[in-house]
Amino acid sequence: MSETEATRRKRLAHRSRYRGFKEADLIFGRFADLHLAGLDGPGLDRYEALLDEADHDVVAWVMGARHVPARHDNGVFRLLRDATNGS
Repeated sequence: MSETEATRRKRLAHRSRYRGFKEADLIFGRFADLHLAGLDGPGLDRYEALLDEADHDVVAWVMGARHVPARHDNGVFRLLRDATNGS
């Protein structure tokens, strides 16, 4: 049985807030509050791909300490970074 979009959003919201690395909890949690409901199917796929990455890597990309890999250089990552920076 496939997951409904509503169930997927709930699962992604939970993953966003309970990562185990406080900085990532804050980054992803804020993004989920601001943008998760507005993402379409491909946007949800891009967001889930970011959630699959290591917390330390995502935090470094968001903070500009390391370059964002091409696979994540997209609009969803920019929303994540902007949500973190208060834009």
